[in-house]
Amino acid sequence: MSLTNTGIKAAKPRSRNYKMADGGGMYLLIKKNGRKYWRLDYRFRGKRKTLALGVYPEVSLKHAREKRRKVRTLLENGQDPSDVRKEEKRAKGENLFRDVAYLWWEHNKGSWSLGHVLRVRKRLENDIFQDLGHLPVDEITPQMVIATVRRVEARGALDVASRVNQTIRAVCRFAVQQGIAASNPASELSGIVKRRKVQHRASLLREELPQFLRALESYSGRGRLLTQRAIKLLLLTFVRSGELRGARWEEFDFEGRVWRISADRMKMRNEHLVPLSRQALEVIELLKDMTGRYELLFPSERDRNREMSDNTMRRAIFKLGYDGMQEGKSKAVPHGFRATASSVLNETGFNPDAIERQLAHKEHNSVRAAYTYHARYLDERRTMMQWWADYLDEMRVSGKVIPIFSKAAND
Repeated sequence: MSLTNTGIKAAKPRSRNYKMADGGGMYLLIKKNGRKYWRLDYRFRGKRKTLALGVYPEVSLKHAREKRRKVRTLLENGQDPSDVRKEEKRAKGENLFRDVAYLWWEHNKGSWSLGHVLRVRKRLENDIFQDLGHLPVDEITPQMVIATVRRVEARGALDVASRVNQTIRAVCRFAVQQGIAASNPASELSGIVKRRKVQHRASLLREELPQFLRALESYSGRGRLLTQRAIKLLLLTFVRSGELRGARWEEFDFEGRVWRISADRMKMRNEHLVPLSRQALEVIELLKDMTGRYELLFPSERDRNREMSDNTMRRAIFKLGYDGMQEGKSKAVPHGFRATASSVLNETGFNPDAIERQLAHKEHNSVRAAYTYHARYLDERRTMMQWWADYLDEMRVSGKVIPIFSKAAND
């Protein structure tokens, strides 16, 4: 039976996509999200093909039938409607991947952080448009997507290649949702990028902490004191290096003894609370005379409006002898302090969930993450952060490794 306007309007989404046929190969595809798309199946030289005719209600039933009639005329004249459409689009410059990608970017950028907005645009312009930008989006094939990803992969940028694949897939999904394309050529290409062997960040062993802490204490002098205090605060809070380097004075609640890092500065885009130990507050107090007049706690020496470089702390750690080249000393990097703290705290017996929360690792429960997740286990974390600071102090002063069983969390 042919479709009616009443029947189309009354059609509701189901748990799966389904079709409502109108005859002559044309049907209305109703998606799970409620969107309705006109499609036309036909055969050309024995090969089955599908043509997108638009989105309902922008394309009415009457208009869709007119398009079907034109398609039949082309077939009767020995022409493939898909090829004819492609040539028309090329001539008019319609629905090029570049144009659709910019529409997708504009559509989504309001929900992204500024940094992500800029990164996505750069990825499109530097790594994708060269191969796909000039093509109509519905002409792009899986093989073209793979070739684009492989070109990025060939320069050793596996993480970028994976994001390129994800971005192309998202743009093409947007094209399908807008009725511009009939299918997504990247929908089945998850996992095509080579996997990089996981390499854990270089970190200190617990047994190396006393010597490292004493060496750090002697790392001072002109141009070094700010770096030394940055490393001290990184050890005491074990936040990510970028979170520390971007720390702003306005983020610190000294009365509440907490550092509140906004969601837009966090890797997982959730606000993060860092309870401040007595020792952490002492370091911050010393910083006031050095950088209190700036927005950043740790500004760059060259430009006080920009944050300290990650390499500044890394080079300092290497100068202390922890570059992996000296016998009896591990290689250490700023990010590695997180692993050291996690290892000690887990071995001590603190609540693993509280440790994970303090590390600001990803929360897989989306409902929990959306509300007060940033404050979970806050009292436990206050106790834990003070224990950690005291533990570091005791080892620095004594120069010895303190057995952790004597500092059990439930003593």
